[in-house]
Amino acid sequence: MKKAAKPMLFAAAFIWGSSFFIMKNALDELPVQYLLALRFTMGAVLLGVLGWKKWRLFTPDYLWRGAVMGALLYLAYTVQTYGLALTTPSKNAFLTSIYCVMVPFLYWLVARIRPDRYNVLAAALCVVGIGLVSLEGDLTVNLGDALTLACAIFYAAHIVAVAKLSQKRDIYLLTVFQFAFSALFAWTGGLALETFPAAALTRSEVLLPLLYLGVMATAVALLFQNVGEAWSDPSSAAVILSLESVFGVLCSALFAGDEVSIRMGAGFVLIFVAVVCSETKFAFLRKKPAASPE
Repeated sequence: MKKAAKPMLFAAAFIWGSSFFIMKNALDELPVQYLLALRFTMGAVLLGVLGWKKWRLFTPDYLWRGAVMGALLYLAYTVQTYGLALTTPSKNAFLTSIYCVMVPFLYWLVARIRPDRYNVLAAALCVVGIGLVSLEGDLTVNLGDALTLACAIFYAAHIVAVAKLSQKRDIYLLTVFQFAFSALFAWTGGLALETFPAAALTRSEVLLPLLYLGVMATAVALLFQNVGEAWSDPSSAAVILSLESVFGVLCSALFAGDEVSIRMGAGFVLIFVAVVCSETKFAFLRKKPAASPE
């Protein structure tokens, strides 16, 4: 499983990046809380049924661990979505990506493991690169930007929580409980704040993207994220997951006709260098000590 951790993180980033242009109709038609409730319910049911053999591993502590992870995930998605309504998508994507800078230092506070200089350099390169890919127009901060910054904090906390709470636990079963609690929080929010979108759920242009969101962008991608994080350094995982914004721009350019500028190309290069820095610490650039004569 450890060898598959990094490929799973890359796959999760790609799935989320590809979902931006696919999900437009569903996001326009469904209220935030019910959209989250439906996607997390689908994810919990799907993983719970497919992984039925894992239930024999259940112990009561899976409940509180899943509740903590689910709460952080729910808060991150909720705050990000509300923030998106009050700022531009490019600024939303950029400000969210700041979590990759926060993770090494937040993990330092929790686990007392100091980030090395390569973690810090990778995070800095990553944020600059995503800024070149995502940012447009002015750089002023409004309420939507502030909410998005709060979202970045929740994302960082979620990555650290997965790294800590998944130790010596089955990550598959833990992900089921994470989804279940995220769905519970979202259903509660929907019943309290929104009207159930019954009419929208009868239209194929809403249902098909919603199924993609529930199955691929939730059940598959978040399971890949949790498994990848459980077997990876949190700082490295954060940098890899930040590739979501790059994949989002590339998919929009390939399938929706969006243009890729020179500035975006420079951003892609910086993010790629950040991933290489995080994963290899540039060991291939350092001279290896000469073998001692026999």
